[in-house]
Amino acid sequence: MSEPTFPAPTLPKKPNDPSTFRDSELDTSCLRQALESVQTWLRQSFEAGVAVEELLRARSDYIDHLLQRLWLHYGFIKPSTKELANRSGLALIAVGGYGRSELHPLSDIDILILSSQPLNETQSQSISAIITLLWDLKLEVGHSVRTLEQCLEESIADLSVATNLIESRLICGDVALFLTLQKNIFSQEIWSSETFFHAKCQEQEERHQRYHSTSYNLEPDIKASPGGLRDIHTLLWVARRHFGATSLDEMVSFGFLTPAECDELEECRAFLWRIRFALHLILPRYDNRLLFDRQLNVATLLGYQGDGNQPVERMMKDYYRVTRRVAELNQMLLQLFDEAILAVNESDKPHILNEHFQLRGQLIDLRDANLFIDHPETILALFYQLAINPSIKGIYSTTLRHLRYARRHLTQPLCELPKARQIFMAILRHPGAVKRAIVPMHRHSVLAAYMPQWSNIVGQMQFDLFHIYTVDEHTIRVLLKLESFADEQTRQAHPLCVEMYPRLPKPSLLLMAALFHDIAKGRNGDHSILGAEDARTFAELHDLNSNEADLVSWLVRQHLLMSVTAQRRDIQDPAVIQQFAAEVQTETRMRYLICLTVADICATNEPLWNSWKQSLLRELYYATEKQLRRGMHYRPDLRERVRHHRAQALALLRRENIDEAALHTIWSRCRADYFLRHSPAQLAWHARHLVNHHADQPLVLISPEPNRGGTEIFIYSSDRPYLFATAVGELDRRNLSVHDAQIFTNRDDMAMDSFIVLEPDGKPLTPDRHQAIRTGLERALLQPVYERPRPRMLSSKLRHFNVPTLIHFLRGHGERRTYMELIALDRPGLLARVGEVFADLGLSLLSARISTIGERVEDLFILTDNERMALSGEICELLKQRLTETLNPTDKYGSK
Repeated sequence: MSEPTFPAPTLPKKPNDPSTFRDSELDTSCLRQALESVQTWLRQSFEAGVAVEELLRARSDYIDHLLQRLWLHYGFIKPSTKELANRSGLALIAVGGYGRSELHPLSDIDILILSSQPLNETQSQSISAIITLLWDLKLEVGHSVRTLEQCLEESIADLSVATNLIESRLICGDVALFLTLQKNIFSQEIWSSETFFHAKCQEQEERHQRYHSTSYNLEPDIKASPGGLRDIHTLLWVARRHFGATSLDEMVSFGFLTPAECDELEECRAFLWRIRFALHLILPRYDNRLLFDRQLNVATLLGYQGDGNQPVERMMKDYYRVTRRVAELNQMLLQLFDEAILAVNESDKPHILNEHFQLRGQLIDLRDANLFIDHPETILALFYQLAINPSIKGIYSTTLRHLRYARRHLTQPLCELPKARQIFMAILRHPGAVKRAIVPMHRHSVLAAYMPQWSNIVGQMQFDLFHIYTVDEHTIRVLLKLESFADEQTRQAHPLCVEMYPRLPKPSLLLMAALFHDIAKGRNGDHSILGAEDARTFAELHDLNSNEADLVSWLVRQHLLMSVTAQRRDIQDPAVIQQFAAEVQTETRMRYLICLTVADICATNEPLWNSWKQSLLRELYYATEKQLRRGMHYRPDLRERVRHHRAQALALLRRENIDEAALHTIWSRCRADYFLRHSPAQLAWHARHLVNHHADQPLVLISPEPNRGGTEIFIYSSDRPYLFATAVGELDRRNLSVHDAQIFTNRDDMAMDSFIVLEPDGKPLTPDRHQAIRTGLERALLQPVYERPRPRMLSSKLRHFNVPTLIHFLRGHGERRTYMELIALDRPGLLARVGEVFADLGLSLLSARISTIGERVEDLFILTDNERMALSGEICELLKQRLTETLNPTDKYGSK
């Protein structure tokens, strides 16, 4: 066995070789100190710039020598000979990553103890003692003790066992026994090459799906995400099983990698190793996820510099570039393996598509190897063929190799070629082109080669909990979601968009707008305005007329308008609807905008789309449609609406023989806003309980059916200061998310408040929780003195973010109300703290629209003073000061 491969003596002093340890030094205390010195040495060497390949091998060699020393100490090697290789009938074998001699600081140490026959009691006790010692040393040891026959049986039954054994390596023990294992593992009886290949491809596909089939997640897994280390391992496993290749260099000799591709894969692997090594150095326990709160420490350790998030941005851009290259090479090489392992007959005549392309099976292939170099616009023609031929499932391996070469030797952006522009527009206008052509163009970096602006957002980070993808990946998912609106199967999830999308005069204009809606993120300035300018230039370059260019530019500039209006404005206010309609101008533009808005929300973070958001957007859409159809001068008659709601509610209640005298008494004490802002069904639901209720006790109702996508909770109670804070504090304690609040006080000073709440997963309350929540609210409302509820713990993810508290007072809402917008760090108990400030200042809350966007809240509150008038400038300043002090991000009340 070789000596541990520690680097040159100019570096920190290397740890002592475990082979030299005396028996007295093999106790837990001494060995723990020795391992701590190894970890310290690994960190110091890494920081000193030692190649990560050397450090991985060094830790692996160190563990080899430690295990060999323990193997000798516990009597598995004769003290007289001390021969590590013998014919004892026992073999100590490294498997998995340890078998590849790739041990990161927190990597598992996977070992197999192989025996020619079942162990005797003495052997079992000694092995148990070794494993127990390793565990006591806090090493993550995965071990199995098996006979040769058991190994072979397990390998046949379990692909992961077979894979581990393919990269097994003898540490010490019976060489002949180990070689027998190797011979059997590589036989056709145990996972034939073809079966193994297909199983590993299926395993990779399933793994990719767990990460949404993209490497562009904002918190990737360095090992398992698409384009990560596991994709390189898959190539090595297949090559080793079929060809016996034990390294990337050997894959070159077999003709599956060019020397340049081999260098590229080794460079990518070394980069991923460095990130993973640095991540392990900062973590207490094994993990390969590059979470937000770890990224800056890893970037700093890797030597990235800059202010704020710049080190992370630079590191992650490098990471995404590497994973894209790995993913592309993985796809190409697996296809080459497929052709070799399945013995594809090269003499099979390809099917001619046109003068440039042909089909080999279901893969498109070049007819002229120099086509892309001589005529770069034909790169676009390749993807046009993918768009118009659904039967084509991919790009042939040699064509992919030619594409990679040509792409790297372009002398100008492809969009500067007139023929390329014509083909690009033909792609954009073809149904189904997003999935079949645009997505592959992105995966193979052709979008970046076509439009220079795209390069700026490839791998562009978004530092929040709202987005889960990089800007480019998010944009691709917006395009895919838009295309899904043409599919009738999407109707149940998005009925309005599926209704509107086929009615768009030119869907290609919407796709172009989607390409540019976030194109300016990461630049200084408003990304919507900058992106709109880029979109107009691009549209004009592609010969769109002025109306078409105007529409594309407007969609990019206003792509957030509908979402903001629906979620953060009072869309029951006719003035808000009129203002929105004035910007939209036509129903056609609104159809484009609703589709872009929904796609944008869903592609940002799919779980954030829920029936509540859907109901708000639908309500805004139809209210605006009515405004546009009746004309911009139309003003709804609010008194008529109140009369209509009352009459409809009464009609519902008369079916139940309601006590109309009692009902009239209750309704006569309610103000007009109460009837205006509730539907007839809500009014009837409240009334049938109120007529039989005694006012000396609070009434809490929980709707059995969802209302506007959430669960409505209605509270009827004597009004008093801090009532809102009490209610939302109790709801927060129950881990409910408040999305809307309507606050009314009748002429008898009785509060009649309605809250729309959702579970943390965005769904309405489950019925089994109703009684506990009702009881909790009743108990809280009966407290004689307000007590601030103890909030839940602040999540570890939220602690990583710092959102400054911002308060804006919106203009143009008259003298009777003040509209206040609050932006702050989301945290448990936030609404209760806001309610406390309102109560302290004697303010009345009329309505609240709560919008949580990742780690931040963007809430709208409608307020009056104690005279039921808008707040004065002096009160606004005081309110701003008090809220800023209360919600300062450095106040860690949520973590107590």
